[in-house]
Amino acid sequence: MNIEYRRATPDMLELLVSTRIEVLRAANLLDEHVDMSEVAAQSEAYYRQALADGSHTGILAFDGDVLVGAGGVSYYRVMPTFHNPAGRCAYIMNMYVRPAYRRRGIATTMLDLLVTDARQHGAGRIGLEATEMGRPLYEKFGFIRARGEMELP
Repeated sequence: MNIEYRRATPDMLELLVSTRIEVLRAANLLDEHVDMSEVAAQSEAYYRQALADGSHTGILAFDGDVLVGAGGVSYYRVMPTFHNPAGRCAYIMNMYVRPAYRRRGIATTMLDLLVTDARQHGAGRIGLEATEMGRPLYEKFGFIRARGEMELP
């Protein structure tokens, strides 16, 4: 197995969107009958803008011509704090490796590439939302469960 990791480019929009839908179906246990056309259209618009302005980095893992995994990191800014004086933040998302390729270090390599990219972007905070399956990978990498955060649904 010779996995090649590629940084996503605007000419990969169709692949990025289809992978995003695959990730969402897997994470939310959605079957093929669930209409994802609006999510796909909005994802395409997001990728088009974010890849152009540098507010998103995508990493795709290939085994030859076969896409076997993907991950991304989005950048945003919040009010500066003592622990993050520039207010730069990164949010890792879309971490996914197809079942036949799991437990081979692909997700670890993608995560390392994304964290490195986030640090190069000057992110003072790097966050993510972990599934139960992904949590051990993130904890092994050094991520901790954040306490005291709340979200309004």
